[in-house]
Amino acid sequence: MVPKLLARFRKKPRELASGLLAENLPAHLAIIMDGNGRWANRRGLPRFAGHHAGMKRLRQVIRDCDELGIRCLTLYAFSTENWKRPADEVEYLMRLPAEFFATEIDELVDRGVRVRFIGDTAKLPPHTQEIVAKTLERTRNSQGMIVNFALNYGGRAEIIAAAKSFALEVAAGRASAEDLSEERFSELLSTCHLPDPDLVIRTSGELRMSNFLIWQAAYAELWFTDVLWPDFTRDVLIQALRDFQGRKRRFGGLK
Repeated sequence: MVPKLLARFRKKPRELASGLLAENLPAHLAIIMDGNGRWANRRGLPRFAGHHAGMKRLRQVIRDCDELGIRCLTLYAFSTENWKRPADEVEYLMRLPAEFFATEIDELVDRGVRVRFIGDTAKLPPHTQEIVAKTLERTRNSQGMIVNFALNYGGRAEIIAAAKSFALEVAAGRASAEDLSEERFSELLSTCHLPDPDLVIRTSGELRMSNFLIWQAAYAELWFTDVLWPDFTRDVLIQALRDFQGRKRRFGGLK
């Protein structure tokens, strides 16, 4: 009887200080960081000020996720469609990674955060590619939370690239059409090193995925908020996580 009681005790869900259950956190949280421009407009500020405020918020959200026990965080930083914005805004956005990592890299390393990037980073400006390479090198041995930046990323482009990669394998005789499965296709995506996202959060009140992780998020829980990204506090994050913990995930089956 004693061993059974001990086993039941060990399986009791652990409650965090925030009221969240540690055993039911999303292993992979993805966030569409939206609303920087509107945040600035409402304050009579230029859009650049909104992007800078969003960068400062990013710093705190990474800390919050790490402290709450999120193991993987993917952040939609710049999409393949964002090149359509005014040239001066794009140029500013391309310089933000250098400013962000110049001030944050030491803390990220101290926390054991491993930074990864998905998207076609080869098409970024040289100075942005340089900071990407330096950041990867500085954090490559880290064993803690993975922070994954989607930079020049588009879900459709990622799927097309994966399809072309498999087609080349078939053409070279290294694979056949019968070898293709969902698992094999997932291995060809830029997120092959990550579990699929359990929860996708989008700020600013928009109710769409905007070409973000459209293969990987097939069974993700979606959570939308009217809060603009620069105002996305720890309390709002906890609200989203509590909502996630109250949902029943069946993945097409019954429980």
